[in-house]
Amino acid sequence: MRLSEFWALVDEVLGRPYGRAVAADQVLGALDGMTAREALDAGVEPRDVWHALADALDVPEPQRWGSDVRRPAPPRSR
Repeated sequence: MRLSEFWALVDEVLGRPYGRAVAADQVLGALDGMTAREALDAGVEPRDVWHALADALDVPEPQRWGSDVRRPAPPRSR
């Protein structure tokens, strides 16, 4: 998953204003207490950040990958 794909999913699944705020403010235990933005800035793979954020927000699996049914779910690497 590219960084641009991460932000596209944040915007589509969570809504741009809310998603951007959550990415900046939500501390994620799965990412050692970093926010999504901090983890991305630290070099954590965007797919790992997306999984951690979606898990923390209890985003249902069918909604996690947006409306593009051809978009494959990125595998977890952790």
